[in-house]
Amino acid sequence: MPYPLDAAAVRSWCGLALEALGRERERIDAINVYPVADGDTGTNLYLTLESAARAVEAAFDGHTSAGTAPCLADAIGAMAHGALIGARGNSGTIVAQLLRGMTEVLAAGDGSADALRQALRRAAASTYEAVAHPVEGTVLTVATAAAAAAEQAAAGAAWGVGAAEVARAAHEGARTALQATPGQLAVLGRAGVVDAGGCGLVALLGALADALSGEVSATPVVVRADAPLPEAAGCEVAGRAAADGRGDPEGPAFEVIYLLEAGDAAVARLRTRLDGLGDSLVVVGGDGLWNVHVHVDDAGAAVEAGIEAGRPYRVRITHFGGVTRAKEPAMTARAVVAVVPGPGLAGLCAEAGATPVAVRPGEPPASGELVQAIRQAHAREVMLLPNDADLRHTAAAAAEQARTEGVRVALIPTRSAVQGIAALAVHEPGRSFDEDVVAMTAAAGATRYAELAVAERQSWTMAGVCQAGDVLGLIDGDVVVIGSDLTRIATAVLDRMLSAGGEMVTLVLGADAPDGLAERLERHVRARHLAVDTVVYEGGQHAAPLLIGVE
Repeated sequence: MPYPLDAAAVRSWCGLALEALGRERERIDAINVYPVADGDTGTNLYLTLESAARAVEAAFDGHTSAGTAPCLADAIGAMAHGALIGARGNSGTIVAQLLRGMTEVLAAGDGSADALRQALRRAAASTYEAVAHPVEGTVLTVATAAAAAAEQAAAGAAWGVGAAEVARAAHEGARTALQATPGQLAVLGRAGVVDAGGCGLVALLGALADALSGEVSATPVVVRADAPLPEAAGCEVAGRAAADGRGDPEGPAFEVIYLLEAGDAAVARLRTRLDGLGDSLVVVGGDGLWNVHVHVDDAGAAVEAGIEAGRPYRVRITHFGGVTRAKEPAMTARAVVAVVPGPGLAGLCAEAGATPVAVRPGEPPASGELVQAIRQAHAREVMLLPNDADLRHTAAAAAEQARTEGVRVALIPTRSAVQGIAALAVHEPGRSFDEDVVAMTAAAGATRYAELAVAERQSWTMAGVCQAGDVLGLIDGDVVVIGSDLTRIATAVLDRMLSAGGEMVTLVLGADAPDGLAERLERHVRARHLAVDTVVYEGGQHAAPLLIGVE
């Protein structure tokens, strides 16, 4: 029997969508040829929906603990927000915008057939607004066809047509449009495959129809080509991704994604700036929180543009180097994956050829996120730099998981980002794996590290009692000096560290570092410690206004 479009249906939709994308993930990855043949569209869509499903479950748990029941607006809003903050890749970002578009209509609490029709129409329109240069034959086309089919079905609402019938019509319209995508986009036609993102949307809409109808439809979509692929649940593709290289072999080298806290005017300027830097630009969100996706050659510039617009975090930068086949991206010999605390450091690592995993204070990466970064590096050998003593167990679990997948992983014991910088500086892919591990480990171990932090509350430390708002100077994780002036605490920490000798000082400025701090510290080092060089980086981290390394 049909079910109403309510909070329970949204919860069921999330679960069914996650199951469908879980079954199809590898097959969708295999047909991913546009906009970049990096073989991860299915994985990105799965991770995006996984985040959405977690958010919906959290909404239900919150209402249960409060003794209330969630409404449709609560559930669909949680789903859209979860997708926004967890969106991965080009297709995942677009799906997040689709869900946000649906939320704009369904948040009114009306789960009728007509409301679903309006929601699907708004969802399709919103994706075109989010994509800088829309291309037909993609998930955008499939979404528009789904909305048109829903419109036609909803016209019969006066004769008893319900939301389930509208959802099923949207699914069928999407399936039909998906079959036509090889004839609309040349790169798909050459490869003999349908659009991977569109295939994921068909799975998502099929799950919605199943959640509302209570019936599971297993009718596959068939696109004929030369050599058949194994059947994908809900998306049987007769063909395989045979295109060599990316959709555009001369395209940008990096994919940059980050969440951004910023106002509408700043985001409008950011769109213009990023559009001039690269392509595949998608900016989704609103109400002060955005998800930014772009392909660029200058990853650092893309991150810096975000810093100028507002506060970027959860920065993910993926290097497209070595991508030569859609199904199996070419494996590089060796790669480095580094956890970094700020967008500036993420850009620095990316420019050095590493895959950065940027994190926000209080939101450390899970082992699964590190495993995904290792996979995206497409390397047979990976150096993993946790750059945080508290992440050693998480990083070890990720390394162990990656090893079971055939990747040789070395966990470099970096306890701070400055140790990670030192290790990355001596990384040499040309030498043997073991020699590289030894050199990077030695460089990290030879770098003493310190940081300045601001106390959040009164506490006992090794240097005495601190009050909320005090500046703390920590060396190797221990508080050694407490004061009220950041510059004085920084110079005291530097003097303590350099008293044991040193040739190089590395200063990594946080987002809240006061103007002129680096210049004052550089002058201090020149005056008090002869023959010691200083290098400064704009790290952009929020947890610590200053990180210090001494080699």
